[in-house]
Amino acid sequence: MTHHDDHGFSTRAIHVGQAFDPTTGAVIPPVHFSTTYAQDGIGGLRGGYEYGRGGNPTRDALQQQLASLEGATHAFSFASGLAAEDALLRAVLRPGDHVLMGNDVYGGTHRLVRRIFGEWQIGLTTLELDDLEAVRSALAVTGARVLWLETPSNPLMKVTDIAALAEVAHAAGALVVVDNTFATPYLQQPLALGADVVVHSTTKYLGGHSDVIGGAVVTSDASLAEKVGFQQFAAGAVSGPLDAWLTTRGIKTLAVRMERHSDTAQALAAAIDGHPAVARVYYPGLPSHPGHELAARQMRRFGGMLSLELAGGEAAARAFAEGLELFTLAESLGGVESLVNYPSEMTHASVRGTALEVSPAIIRLSVGLEDAEDLLADVRQSLARLG
Repeated sequence: MTHHDDHGFSTRAIHVGQAFDPTTGAVIPPVHFSTTYAQDGIGGLRGGYEYGRGGNPTRDALQQQLASLEGATHAFSFASGLAAEDALLRAVLRPGDHVLMGNDVYGGTHRLVRRIFGEWQIGLTTLELDDLEAVRSALAVTGARVLWLETPSNPLMKVTDIAALAEVAHAAGALVVVDNTFATPYLQQPLALGADVVVHSTTKYLGGHSDVIGGAVVTSDASLAEKVGFQQFAAGAVSGPLDAWLTTRGIKTLAVRMERHSDTAQALAAAIDGHPAVARVYYPGLPSHPGHELAARQMRRFGGMLSLELAGGEAAARAFAEGLELFTLAESLGGVESLVNYPSEMTHASVRGTALEVSPAIIRLSVGLEDAEDLLADVRQSLARLG
């Protein structure tokens, strides 16, 4: 078997866990749909496989791929991003523990901690993560077990200094979790910057084609990996074999897709920045973005996500979102097709009335792989309708 530790990102994305089938020579490994595996006598497991919840060769191949791309030793593939987050949090939290979280994160993550784990006496504090002293103080006051980062954040594209916060959190004995969904391992390597664990909604850029739901937990902490692995086996929120295979297929083109997503998003953000109908463009690739220099240091490119604040407020935002033709109004992000999202009533409806409430003037764009000129024309025609 060829070892790929020294190979580049795309080589590893294509080859890790993807050895050809030894029986037929098939270049693409088969999808293993079997729920159970024959034993060579009681306890005589072939390759360690016993039952599909505990292990599946297709899922294992994806987990090897994910670990390699994040520079980790362990990865676990789950049925969804929230299932991955749930398993991680159950692995590390106990009643009375506390979670610190940025004040701009995916609404589902906040809902999970506040409403599900809150019922089990887990505390939650949200704060501005670029204030290191405030974070240090909050860690001291709450004794938080977990510091949860999302960078760039959803939907305001805030950029968080992973290395600096990891240092502060570790000094206080807290575990640092980074949601790397927006950036992907191609653009950002949180573990190399000091984070303890990375989570993904693999539904988004890793799958990349809006056809599979999944999530992942990735770490090099052997003790933590053992705990997450137990949660995966005992609670069973695993990815199915076809879902794992589709995610693996998507990952093989991740690098080229992220380059194109980033190119087009950068051009789009620059073209509409300063438009009279747009009060603000949230994109870390713009020099005016407060996190631009930090993003340039800790990311390879600036990604395919951007948000707009419409000068005309809620009415303008709704009209703009509904006036787009190539950008489909839909939940989710990270696919080959461009999507427009209205966070206050879609992805972040669950945080209305909290400190994370999103302004109704905000629109989020997931910039796809269509021709940049066509996407820009679409945005301009919808803005022009606003008058």
